[in-house]
Amino acid sequence: MSQKTITITIDESGNSSIDLDGFADNSCSRVFEDFRGGDRVKTERKKNSFYTAKQTEDQVRTGR
Repeated sequence: MSQKTITITIDESGNSSIDLDGFADNSCSRVFEDFRGGDRVKTERKKNSFYTAKQTEDQVRTGR
């Protein structure tokens, strides 16, 4: 099992960001929703590793 890291940053203006590292499959989305609660999301950016993991998962399913 890989180590999971959650980093929450709040700047001087009260804006916050969350960085999730080490999550597999769609679990990062579920964790993000738990932290977000009822707050509004201004911008959501997925890391390159999100897309790389998705591509690898698809390759395993199709055998390619």
